[in-house]
Amino acid sequence: MSRRTPRVLTALLAAAALTLGGCAEKAADPTPAAGGDAPAASFPATVGDLTLEKRPEKIVSLSPTATEMLFAIGAGPQVTAVDDQSNYPAEAPKSDLSAFQPNAEAIAGKAPDLVVLSDDRNKIVDQLAKLKIPVFQTPAAKTLDDTYQQLTDLGTITGHPTEAADLTQRMKDDIAKLVKDLPQRSAKLTYFHELGPELYTATSNTFIGSLYTLAGLENIADPSDADGKAAGYPQLSQEVIVKADPDLIFLADTKCCQQTPAAVQARSGWAGLSAVKNNQVVPLDDDIASRWGPRVVDHVRAIVDAVAKVPA
Repeated sequence: MSRRTPRVLTALLAAAALTLGGCAEKAADPTPAAGGDAPAASFPATVGDLTLEKRPEKIVSLSPTATEMLFAIGAGPQVTAVDDQSNYPAEAPKSDLSAFQPNAEAIAGKAPDLVVLSDDRNKIVDQLAKLKIPVFQTPAAKTLDDTYQQLTDLGTITGHPTEAADLTQRMKDDIAKLVKDLPQRSAKLTYFHELGPELYTATSNTFIGSLYTLAGLENIADPSDADGKAAGYPQLSQEVIVKADPDLIFLADTKCCQQTPAAVQARSGWAGLSAVKNNQVVPLDDDIASRWGPRVVDHVRAIVDAVAKVPA
């Protein structure tokens, strides 16, 4: 999530997925092209238990990822307020609304005809239901298919099904091409994904980890949560990391905690790691690395670019 590591971890563990562009070369275009064979918008529109009689024109987003999704499918002009952590795209109407401690009265003050959120904190969904404010929940994705489905659903309920279909197809095509161009290796490269300097990380059984799996990497954290008790987000010891000696280290704590390749090298015992010696400590954009929206393509690109630089 522009947030400190404990806050990141709390959101991650609560969602059991993820809820942070140094290496991202290109951000997803928030204005998709129309076209394709997807059905035209029609109302009433139903997704799950939610039915909207007409297109929402005053949307409040309480999720940075949902905000990115809404703008990426062309629903940005309908968004009238976003939470205080929604920092992309720049034109998103940021407010003092909190997604971590949502307040029904403050949300209602924005007179929304739809609220989009990821987590039901403070039983906010029930509170908004009593105020007759429609709510659509987009929980932290566990797979890329979850991301594509959320984009599709948001396209349906906001009146942008064609744009959502176009975007998901572009994302699938871009990721497939990135992975296809990876060099063939006789043995998998290993990696450590750092959520914070306290050495919390994500295993392969998380959304984050699945992206590294796509790139053919082996996660050194997997044995540390073999029983799943850490919900995919264990805290590793320095000894475990040094012993595993990962080929690549990815830093998803460059914004929240000012971590850099130089800072990693200065850690006691880390200068001898293969990733450090070979200049394969990769700074990431915290936000891109923690969200499951359209810019996930940028995260995959950052991973692939880093892998491609390692001699096969």
